[in-house]
Formats: sequence, structure tokens, C-alpha cells
Amino acid sequence: MSRPIGHDGTVFRRKGTKFLWMRYRERDGTLRRESTFADDWQEAQKKLRERLLARDGNILQIVRQGESLLFGKWTEFFMENYSKPPFRTIKTHVANLRAVKHLNRTFATRTLASLTADDIELYLRDRLRQRIRIKTRLGYREGRRTVKPTTVHQELRVLRRMLNVAVRKRLIPSNPCSGVEFPVALKGLFRPHYVSWSEQQRIEAHAPEYLRNAVRIISETGLRVYKELLPMKKEQVNFLNKTVWIPDSKTRNGVAELPLTEVAIQAFRSQMLLAGPGEYLFPSELNSEGYQRSLRTVWRLTLKRAKVAYFRIYDLRSTYATRLSAGGVADEWVTQLLRQGDAQVFKKYSQMKLQMQREALTKINRHANEMPESAAVTVSEFGNSGTVLAQ
Repeated sequence: MSRPIGHDGTVFRRKGTKFLWMRYRERDGTLRRESTFADDWQEAQKKLRERLLARDGNILQIVRQGESLLFGKWTEFFMENYSKPPFRTIKTHVANLRAVKHLNRTFATRTLASLTADDIELYLRDRLRQRIRIKTRLGYREGRRTVKPTTVHQELRVLRRMLNVAVRKRLIPSNPCSGVEFPVALKGLFRPHYVSWSEQQRIEAHAPEYLRNAVRIISETGLRVYKELLPMKKEQVNFLNKTVWIPDSKTRNGVAELPLTEVAIQAFRSQMLLAGPGEYLFPSELNSEGYQRSLRTVWRLTLKRAKVAYFRIYDLRSTYATRLSAGGVADEWVTQLLRQGDAQVFKKYSQMKLQMQREALTKINRHANEMPESAAVTVSEFGNSGTVLAQ
């Protein structure tokens, strides 16, 4: 019978080395000696505890793999398996490629386990000081202005997503991005723009017919522009039942059958006539068998003609949620109509409810308590009238 072990492991200093070493036994009893890569006693003890927890959880080999896995190799794996369709759209994959290109310049030769929150914050500060690169016929040249904070923040989000996958695969114990504070205050990031009805009418008056139909459909159904609306086929629209079928979406909850309003039905009918004999609702002008891939240019020019400050066409989805909420629809139903799995996401889309509340505040009657008790006030709203007694 083997002699019982008095302790799980220990930290010791080895001659001729700067870092402290640790000694422990694996699950099969094999004695293991490793460097902690730390010269501080507390840090070395922390490293030993992490090793023992990984051993007890039977993930020691995976943790060792994360410590030897280079960041550049992990980005290749992530981009191949978690960035391309069907996990993400082509547009998201292209954005990830741009972000990874900059991240690899700094972290490609580092191991995943060696990344810290301080390293990431230093990278962000350095990127914010860099100048943009402009592509010319002779190559790239450096521009005058620095990189936008929103661009750097996008790189941070991609890095956080990549490391979250590494955490789920137990290659690293935790995501260092959770301890990162972005060094610049971002103004207006992820603040959706609420489109008022008069503003929407002004935009539609200056828009080509197919864009006018798209604006009405999105604001009446909340469809995602590039994932759900533009690739839509005519067979997905059911005029008899007044529904539209979404077979592919960003999330599993996005696959659903949506009811249509009369405004949306009219827009779909108009677009059917405009689309011609092809199968797609928004056919491409360059490819007779494909669909339109982007609305960015026509959207920007339309807003310019309408003299409306630029906002994303995706904000029409936020407008759809806000109008439902302002109309008295319960938040749970708005979440279902948006086809979101998490009710917390609805808060992002309905931020502009504050503007609707401000509009309501303008109707305050500051002389209500000074009116005679028998006075009646007739209220008319959207064609419905009623009588309210002011007490």
C-alpha cells in the first residue's frame, strides 16, 4: 500500500531560475513539476490552486493546451468554425476579418493563457492613437485623423467573443475582457433612432419605390434588413392569411411566421409588381438570378435628399418596437414580435420610448385643479372621441 500524501502540492524556488516552481501530483499519481512563470509568492500559489482545480475537474490537459495554444492559431480556428455562415452572416464574417487583422499584429505570438486585462487595455489605447490608413493606387498612406473609437470598440467586441468561446471550451479559466474598461467614452453607441411618422413620410417621398416599400415593411414588421428582408422570396408571403414566413434568421427564435398589417400587405403587393418574374422580392440589378445585397448607398442619398440626419436603416426595427410599446402592447408580446429570445434585448430597441413620454408630457393641463368640477373635456385621439370629467 502506497504512503498517503500529506499535501496536494507545494511551491518552491529552483536554483538558477527567476520564477517560482510548483510541484503536485496528477490524478494517476504522477509527480509533476512546472514553472509558475511568477516571481511573486501569492501569484505562484494562485497558479498552483488553478492547477489543482483543473486536475480535480479532469480538465488539466485542456488547460495545458490553452497555455500552449497561440492566439494566432486560435483566431484561425475561430474564424473557420465560428465566424462563417451558418453561425454568422457574411457581413459579420467580413467585419471579424478586419478586426482580427489588427488583433493578430499585437497578440498573434502570445498564448491564450498569457493575455491579461492590462494587455488588452494597452492595445486599445495604442489603437486609439493610430492614424487611419487610406488605400491608393500606389498602396496605403497614413491619413490625418485617428481611428474612430467605435472601430476600436468593435475590435474589443470581436476579441471578447473569441475568448468567450475559448472559455466555453475550457482553454482559459476566464475571459480577461471582463476586467477591461474602454478608455474612451462612446457617444451614442447602440442608441437607436426613433423615426417619427412625419419623418418617415418625408423619407418615403424622396425614396425610390423599392426603398419606399422596404421602409414600410421594416417599420411594420421589424424584419432584419440583410438577413431576412433582402433575401426574401415571393413564396414566403401569404396574402390569404396575411403572414410572412421567415425560414432563416440570426437566431433560432427568428425563424417564425409573422402576421402582417394592412400597410405591410400593401407594401408587399407593390414590391411584388415591381420585382418582376424572378423568385426574389428584391432582385439584383447586376445579377438576374440573385437578390439585392445592400441598401447603404441609396439609403444615404435618400436621407440627404429628404434633409434628414443620417441614421441606420436598421433603426426602423427599433422604431417598430417603440411604436408597439407606445401603443400599449406588453413588453413580453413586443419581445415575441421582435422574435428575440431574451427580453433584455428589447430594452435596447425601446430606448426611444423616452421621446414618446416627452411628447406625452407636452399634453399636461396645468390648470386642471382650477377648472369647475362639472367641466367636461372632450379628447380626440386617432379618430376616437370620448368625454372625461376633470375633478
